[in-house]
Amino acid sequence: MAKPSRLPSASASQTYFITSSTWQKRALFQSEQLAQLFLQCLFSYRDQQHFQLQAFVLMPNHFHLLLTPAPTVAIEKAMQLIKGGFSHRAKDLVGPNTEIWQRGFTDRRVRNVEEMQGFLRYIHSNPVAAKLAVSPESYPYSSAFPGVVLDTWPPYLNG
Repeated sequence: MAKPSRLPSASASQTYFITSSTWQKRALFQSEQLAQLFLQCLFSYRDQQHFQLQAFVLMPNHFHLLLTPAPTVAIEKAMQLIKGGFSHRAKDLVGPNTEIWQRGFTDRRVRNVEEMQGFLRYIHSNPVAAKLAVSPESYPYSSAFPGVVLDTWPPYLNG
């Protein structure tokens, strides 16, 4: 018997609020080099159109995303690309046997514009609440930082 597909239908693209943490909450992303590598990886897969990225913040030991997988990509695959792609690239910097991520991730489907706005506020205020920045716009590892280009919401308006 065939395994049921978890792929969303082309007409049912969903946006998710996603959180994932580093192994044992290690402050891995205090390293400028690793933080930049994570962002390069995130934007690379976005540019390859595996997902649309509506918002993000990279904290020292976790990240939050507002992400919409492409119509043919399951959320699990999008996260495998992001976390696995980063891990593969980071092994040269942290060592080949170093654990990078906690297993899995948490996700919550965004149901409407009000939820989207609430998640967006939470993401952008995270560095301020953690006393890593004085304003959302002053934190360089966030979509609130000036010059960061994101995708539109609702997802796949032009797709």
